[in-house]
Amino acid sequence: MHEFEKVCVVGLGYIGLPTAALIASRGIQVLGVDTKDDVVKTVAAGTIHISEPDLDGLVAKVVSSGTLTTATKPQAADVFMIAVPTPIDRDNKPDLSMVRAAVDSIADVLAPGNLVILESTSPIGTTEGVATQIVERRPDLHVGSNGKANGHANATINVAYCPERVLPGRILTELINNDRCIGGVTPACTRRAQRFYKSFVRGACVATTARAAELVKLTENAYRDTNIAFANELSMICDRFDINVWEVIDLANRHPRVNVLRPGPGVGGHCIAVDPWFIIDSAPDLARVMRTSRDVNNDKTHRIIAQAEALIDDHPYANIACCGLTFKANIDDLRESPAMEIAQHLVAKYGSRIKIVEPNLRNPPRDLADLGAEFMDIDEAIHACEIAILLVDHDEFKLVPLAERRHLDVIDTRGVWQDMPART
Repeated sequence: MHEFEKVCVVGLGYIGLPTAALIASRGIQVLGVDTKDDVVKTVAAGTIHISEPDLDGLVAKVVSSGTLTTATKPQAADVFMIAVPTPIDRDNKPDLSMVRAAVDSIADVLAPGNLVILESTSPIGTTEGVATQIVERRPDLHVGSNGKANGHANATINVAYCPERVLPGRILTELINNDRCIGGVTPACTRRAQRFYKSFVRGACVATTARAAELVKLTENAYRDTNIAFANELSMICDRFDINVWEVIDLANRHPRVNVLRPGPGVGGHCIAVDPWFIIDSAPDLARVMRTSRDVNNDKTHRIIAQAEALIDDHPYANIACCGLTFKANIDDLRESPAMEIAQHLVAKYGSRIKIVEPNLRNPPRDLADLGAEFMDIDEAIHACEIAILLVDHDEFKLVPLAERRHLDVIDTRGVWQDMPART
């Protein structure tokens, strides 16, 4: 009998669904669980509710074969994977309510020998908290190695943490090929989780502690946030002195040990814009660079809004094309998107004068449509508008030749149209 015959994945979002489908493609029976009934029904029909290359075909295949099924509540399994959101609240503090709810949902169906894995991005110590929560709900279970605890025999389960590290648009490929950092509450928990991941991951499955694995995930995204903040801060300095930031970066990067990133209108996504706050909240007196980086990247969004308002107010009858809404190029994900924040602000102030161009969304966000914003493709917008605010470097925008956009007054936050004078 195989050690891991049935897996229960709690949370069928951008990470949970691809992970569930990938494991199911290895012939392992997978139950995908989500509290949203429409998500459960959508996946059960062999279709998907998120946009990700090749995921629709894989889900259709594993649902058709019967290796992936769905439900709104967990059922008995050998492995339980928790992949639910961990947002921040209005005070930038981690909100772990969905993790705790997921643990409560599996507690009654846990059995000796089970493996519980938390994949959700989490503050330091969260995995240990999951283990404690399980034992409080199920005092008949013991977390760690076999043996005795509190003077009597206990049935053992294993609890570990293994964060995802994938790029939207390449999730399936990176779930298979990227190295994984696996940290158990005990060494025995780590070894068990390693064996599980090696059943479907080609990358190295590197062992560590749960706390170290939690901080590794946060470090990866805080590092990115800090480097982006440097680029965004540089762009604001260049703007003050009327220097082309794209030229400065290109020339600086000719140094063999310099690699300045590209600035933008801020930072978005479910990771980079959120995860640094988990470290800042844990050690506010020490995480000074990380806190400053968050402030710089948020300030860049507000500065782009101010620049856009100044340009629009100088052209009181002009139509304005907001080019891009997603948090990065060529995806449909709006989570924490600075482009979306900018568009919302401008539509609220200027109404139907704002024309939205977002080639990766099938349907426009309702709040923008309700405020009167008109949605156009890029060709329509270029001919209908006198101002363009380029917020996302989608491939469609890169293909627009200078001859077709020469009439536009441009704020280019991504350096896509560098052949025109551009504000950054």
